[in-house]
Parts: sequence; structure tokens; C-alpha cells
Amino acid sequence: MTTPTSSPTPNEPGGGTPLDGAVVAVAGAAGPAGRATLLRLAEAGATVVASDSDPARLAEAVDAARYAHGGARVTGETVDLLDLDATRAWADRTEKEFGRVDGLVHLVGGWRGSKTFADAPLADWDTLHDLLIRTAQHTSLAFHDALRRTGNGRYVMISAAGASQPTAGNAAYAAAKAAAEAWTLALGDSFRKLGGESGPAAAAVILVVKALVHDAMRAERPNAKFAGFTDVTELAEAITGLWDRPAREVNGTRQWLTPKP
Repeated sequence: MTTPTSSPTPNEPGGGTPLDGAVVAVAGAAGPAGRATLLRLAEAGATVVASDSDPARLAEAVDAARYAHGGARVTGETVDLLDLDATRAWADRTEKEFGRVDGLVHLVGGWRGSKTFADAPLADWDTLHDLLIRTAQHTSLAFHDALRRTGNGRYVMISAAGASQPTAGNAAYAAAKAAAEAWTLALGDSFRKLGGESGPAAAAVILVVKALVHDAMRAERPNAKFAGFTDVTELAEAITGLWDRPAREVNGTRQWLTPKP
């Protein structure tokens, strides 16, 4: 499914903001964090290429971003990120159509937990392995070269504080997030090594949250404090801000949006 925009034409970055004319792909774009990120990237002047497994929710997210920012270049496409060939094809189509890819934001999420360590179903690991690890592997492999070619690319992965301090009931989730972090840091090492003395031409960055919160959650639980949670609009701002600093400074880093445990 493709949601076209009005005459999307590639522009070279370098306008009023670092993202003016940039092309940023967003995986897992239909959820609350994805919607906030599409809005913020569009506001910053980027052409946004969104994907999700739910075509109806994706179309709603794309339409919301386009209508919120008149003239914004936002497209949506249903992509099976568990299929490496399909993910590579998405990356290739994006670069061919727009002439460049300046970012891949990985927002594919999911959570499974148990009351105790002993009753943790291993089926949860299978689910989280696909959602949190396999999709990160496929998107990073598919977009690796394109992000380097653009000269200032960003691969952004969202992690959880629990990966650094796992709890008994969160074993599968914490382990999956930790594995996704390790994979992303290895991507950053690839960028560093290939950059040589001139420095990396792209950056792999991990943004760490305790959990995310959005307006609908607050409306459902008006008395909840959501202490330490990161609002999805704050996450979107942090993502957009990663292009404000040189790739050398942010590559291979964990950036905490919540107090460290």
C-alpha cells in the first residue's frame, strides 16, 4: 500500500534546518510514537517514508502528518520487515525514488512479560525476537549502504532502560532489547571503520527510555504519574535533533531520555 503525496521531489539538505530536503524512513510508523515522529520530521522539512504492518493505521498516520503540515511530503507503504528481501526492496525503492536516504528510524515495538521468572513462557521470546531483533537486523542491513552514501545518515533504535537492569518478570523483553542494542552498536562500529580517518559518514544511535506515554494513556489513567516515562512528542524531538550534531559525535552512543537506573 502506498499513500502518495503531491509531487514528492527530492531536494538536497541544507535549507533552514538540517532536515530540510532530507529523506527519512520510519519503520513501525502507525503507533503513537510513529505518529509523533512523522509529524515532527515533516515539520522539520524532511520527506518521510513510513512503513507499518497495519495498512489502515498507517494510512491514518500518514494522512495526519500530511494534513498537520500542509505540503509535507509523507508517504506510506506496508512492508514485511521480517522478510529481508522485502526490506531491501523497500530501501532500494526509497533511494531510487527520492535520490537519497538520510535516516531510518526503527520504532517497531512490542512487549511481553510474566509475573515471575519461573513462569516466563519461552513463546514470548520467539515473539520479541521477531519484533525487536529481527526487524532491527533487516532494516539495518537493508539501509546500511544508503545511509553511508548520503554522507550524514542516521540509524535510530529505541531501547528501554530495562535492557541495562532486567527484572525477573521482564527477562524476554530485556534480553531482546539488549540484543537489539548490541546489533545497533555493531552497525555503528561498521560506520566508524568504513569512515576511516575522515570519520563515519553515518551514525547508529540508541535512544533509551523507561517507557513511552501519550495523551490517550493519560486520558485513560488521569491519576497516574507515569514517573520517568518519555512523552512520544519528546521522543520525536530527540530523534529529529540527532541530525543537529555531527555523525562522529553521536555514532555508537546510547542517549538516555530517562534517568539511568
